[in-house]
Parts: sequence; C-alpha cells; structure tokens
Amino acid sequence: MNTWHVDDVLAAAYAAGSAPEPDAWSLEKHIESCGACAVVVSAAVRRGAAGPVLAEIRETVLATAVRSVRPAQFAPPAQLTPTAPRIGLTARVLWAAGPALRGPWLVALVLVAAGAVGLAYGAGFAGARPLLLALAPVLPLAGVAVSYGEHADPMYEIGASTPGGGLRLLLTRTTAVLAVSLPLLTLAGALLPSSVSSVSSAASMEVPGAAAWLLPALALTLATLVLGSYVGCRTAAGAVAGAWAVAIAGSLLGASRQGSGGMEIVAFPTAELSAYLTRFLAGAEAQGGWAAGALVCAGLLVLRRRSFDRPALGAPGHV
Repeated sequence: MNTWHVDDVLAAAYAAGSAPEPDAWSLEKHIESCGACAVVVSAAVRRGAAGPVLAEIRETVLATAVRSVRPAQFAPPAQLTPTAPRIGLTARVLWAAGPALRGPWLVALVLVAAGAVGLAYGAGFAGARPLLLALAPVLPLAGVAVSYGEHADPMYEIGASTPGGGLRLLLTRTTAVLAVSLPLLTLAGALLPSSVSSVSSAASMEVPGAAAWLLPALALTLATLVLGSYVGCRTAAGAVAGAWAVAIAGSLLGASRQGSGGMEIVAFPTAELSAYLTRFLAGAEAQGGWAAGALVCAGLLVLRRRSFDRPALGAPGHV
C-alpha cells in the first residue's frame, strides 16, 4: 500500500524540472501504481511551460493516427499484420539470465568442475572432492556479483526502473546462476572419490556427499542478497565469500608437515579438510542449521525488498 501521495508542490517542481533527482524518481515510480497522483502530476505538467508544447504534439499525433487508420479500414487483413521484428526466445532468455551466463563466470565454473575431475583421475589427487565441496558454496556468489548492478549490466538503470526490475530481476538472474551451478558442481562432486586416506594412518574416511553443499550455498546466496540490499551485491558477495574462506582456513591450520633432512614439505590437509566439512556439512543437525539460516535470510530479504527499487540512491549493485 502507498504510504504517501504527491502533493501540489512536488508536482509543480517536477513539472518545472526543478525537483531533486531522488524525488523525481520516487514520483515516477509512485504514479505507476497510483492513478490519483498521476492525474495531479499530469495536470501540473499541462499547466507548466511544457503544456502548450505537449498539447501541440498530442494534436499532431492524433491527426497522424486518424489519417493512417482510415485507409487501413478497407485494407485486406494481411496488410494490417505488424511488421516490427520480434525478439527471439533465446535472446530474451539470455538477457533475463544476466551477464553471468554470458561472461567469464560460466567458463570459470566449467573449468572448476572439469579441473576437479581431472585432478582426481588424471593427477591422482585424493583431496579433489573435499576441495570442490569447500569451493562450491561460494562459486554461485561470484555469479550473483556479476549479474546485477551498474558495474556489470549497461542496461541496469533502465531495467531497475521498469516494473520487472529491482528485486524481481535480481531473483531471476540469481535463479539462473543457481540453475547452472548447482547441477554442474553436484554432478562433478558425484564423479569424485567418496573417501580419502589420512596422512597419519592407513585408515580412510568418508567425505560428505556430493549434494551436502546445496543448502549452505542457498543460505550463503540469500545472505548475499540481504547484505546486498545495504552495500550492493558485489561488496556483499565479497564479504560473504571472505567469511566462508576464513571459516574454511581454520581447518587448514592443522596441515601435516612431512620432510627429510633440513627440507620441510607442506602436504595438503585432505583428511583435516574432510573432517571439517563433515562436521559442518553432513548430518541432519548441520543441514537443519543451514536450512534455518536460509529461511531467516529469505524472511529478511522479504523485509528489505523495497530497497532494491531505489537505484538512484545506491541500491543493490551500486558501489
């Protein structure tokens, strides 16, 4: 529901072109859904200096339309068919999907998935699956960061000003990012070995399942959108990814060291990383916590949805 309406002072300032840009943008956004205020603004514009010019343009357009319609009343139906070019379905889907699916992020995503499989079976690297599970939750964040905002989309200002812009467009592009990254990375994880051997013992341990990262990725993505309503999607994605990296880095501090003589070699802590991921990704308790976090972030995003309708005031994507 609208909590304010356009008064005569603001309408007159808008008609004269002297209204501040944020007030003018808010007015234009408001009259899209408020007919009464649209009438007030229209009357103010007609009374202003632009009124005679607009009246002349209106009369010219109506006269031209009448002259073009009268002969067409007797024309065959085939001549009345619009000849304007149509935008293909593929072009519409690519535009809606956003820059992420048309740029380097998609290539990087495929390289990560293919690289993990190559490390496991080509180089015999036992830690490919834990490493992929550690990276997977933050890969969609990079796609969200480059999907929306003036730094990524040259049509951002226009798109954000349309009824389908703002949070609706951001969610559409976020869904496209998740629709590509979730199945691709899950499939790559399923192809990797499900157990690793500990450096300190001959025993092997199970790695979390290939789909264990899905709920964490969803929660982190929603947290990015919520934080993005304050600081912009790019900054929010960097902050959330940085927090995740710090959390994962804690498991790497116990890296095992192997050496001979005076040389010391740092081995990749596959077992430690697997144990850490098992504790925070596997099991009903861990997954339930991530699901609860995702629900909380979704609720906060609903409360912050209006902030995505103010691109001129530094809303999502502005840096």
